[in-house]
Amino acid sequence: MPEPTVVTATGTAVAADSFHGTAVAAGSFHGTAVAADYFQSYSVVGLLAVVGVLFVAVAFGAGRLLRPIVPTPEKLLTYECGVDPVGEGWAHTQVRYYVYAFLYVIFAVDSIFLFPWATVFAAPGYGAATLVEMFLFLGFLAVGLLYAYKKGVLEWT
Repeated sequence: MPEPTVVTATGTAVAADSFHGTAVAAGSFHGTAVAADYFQSYSVVGLLAVVGVLFVAVAFGAGRLLRPIVPTPEKLLTYECGVDPVGEGWAHTQVRYYVYAFLYVIFAVDSIFLFPWATVFAAPGYGAATLVEMFLFLGFLAVGLLYAYKKGVLEWT
């Protein structure tokens, strides 16, 4: 079984003698083997990235070459659920739908933080600190919900 090799700060490779607990110089070490292994592992990642980009480029190119191109006035119209467009392209949208979506995102993020917190809370030594942090987090969310309630955002009229 070969002896393990240790590289010192001066760049000298040293073979460790496990029986006597001493180190024996094994010659000069230039680091080329380590660098080659390092760049070889990243070259595989780079090669896969290039293959992926080429695959997408070939697929798009083949689609562009093989598809029929027959523009007609009907095909150039804006399509929306099978209804022909009438009037201007500007439409008023009520803000409350966005507010409901925003509130949903806030509470979805809240639930994302609650599950990892519960696992850390059960670990020894983290109970009191994580409990205080979670109540602070829930307090900020409660203030935001109270503000939305006071502004009448949560009332559907």
